[in-house]
Amino acid sequence: MSEGLYTAVMGIRDFLKEYFNGFWDYETPKMMVIKNRPLGVIYRAVQFLVITYFIWYVFISQKAYQQSETHPESSVYTLIKGKAEHGDDVLDNVEYAHPPEGVDVISATLRREFTYDQRQGTCPEHFSVDNANCTTDSDCLQGLPNFDSHGIRTGRCIQYHNHPFKTCEIKAWCPIEEYAVVREPPLVQAINFTVFIRNSIHFPKFKVLRVNVESPPGMKTKKYLKRCHYHEETAPYCPNFRLGYIANKARENFTELCRTGGVIGVFINWDCNLDLDPSHCKPTYTFRRLDLRKDLADSGYYYRFAKYYDKNGVESRTLIKAYGIRLDIIVHGQAGKFSVIPTIISTVTALTSVGICSIICDWIMLTFIDKNEVYSERKFDEVTKEPTDTIRTEFSFISSYGSNHSDLSDGVPL
Repeated sequence: MSEGLYTAVMGIRDFLKEYFNGFWDYETPKMMVIKNRPLGVIYRAVQFLVITYFIWYVFISQKAYQQSETHPESSVYTLIKGKAEHGDDVLDNVEYAHPPEGVDVISATLRREFTYDQRQGTCPEHFSVDNANCTTDSDCLQGLPNFDSHGIRTGRCIQYHNHPFKTCEIKAWCPIEEYAVVREPPLVQAINFTVFIRNSIHFPKFKVLRVNVESPPGMKTKKYLKRCHYHEETAPYCPNFRLGYIANKARENFTELCRTGGVIGVFINWDCNLDLDPSHCKPTYTFRRLDLRKDLADSGYYYRFAKYYDKNGVESRTLIKAYGIRLDIIVHGQAGKFSVIPTIISTVTALTSVGICSIICDWIMLTFIDKNEVYSERKFDEVTKEPTDTIRTEFSFISSYGSNHSDLSDGVPL
């Protein structure tokens, strides 16, 4: 065995032996009084910060003394109400509100585009579709699938209606939407439509049920709901919201929403302190645009549906593309009530965390102040056996295991 390898093996053996022997040592804290004003100021300042953190943030702000519930049971019912004149017609909520059953997602139609009298047949593809323009039939492969296409290609290249160029012929509902669409003006009166949002929330752990509907004293709920509109201060329990109010709170332009449509989230937050009477548990509402912004090509909210009918014995349909505001009702809730167990846990954690102050100050003392290693010599003692002679210290006489408390106020250069 080479000398270098032998030295390495012996070094590893000594290390393992020293580690094994040290593993069975017992360590106990040693109390020292160090009269150093800067170190004392740091120590009290850190103590103050730790205690302030636990009192103000943990106990007051986060209410760590409470047992909490963050997954309540919730139910939402919605309804859009209002009438509007649109040309010669009067529209009600049956025509512009979808779906009619009132779930946590509801939309109001603000603008429509119609393609009348579509029938199954063949017609030229729109020129904006990729590879739709052609000069001969060989440019149009029969049955070639295309994500943007309105139908299935027949393999023919035909004239695009009365225009001088040609496009590939397709089998589809004809005429296609881009060619024959008729656009209606937006339903601007929808800004005054009312959205009724009823939310019930249940905290089963505390057996508390709350509803966001409550009439003022002396007034019947049904009568109150017919004329009230939500206001944060004057009517916090009125669940009627104007569409214009919702768009304004979401920082959106209602006229632009009529043109492109959009998805707005209605966030209902219940933050209940059940140490107080349950009547203090009130909902708060926030509104935010959820879909892509209007400066992107695919932004907004719209959907298509069709009305089918028989015309001269031929099945026909009217294709409708509807733009509107979709409201997603999203409910968050949490409740808390005083409990002994979390209070004890938080208190013990706070008291334990105060020990951080000593660790920080010890590190400062031994790293930046103890230049002559005076503190480290007094702080760390190694006792291998019980002493037989009495040891005299600055504070007292100790006849066992070394000094337990020492004062380093004199004779130590700082």
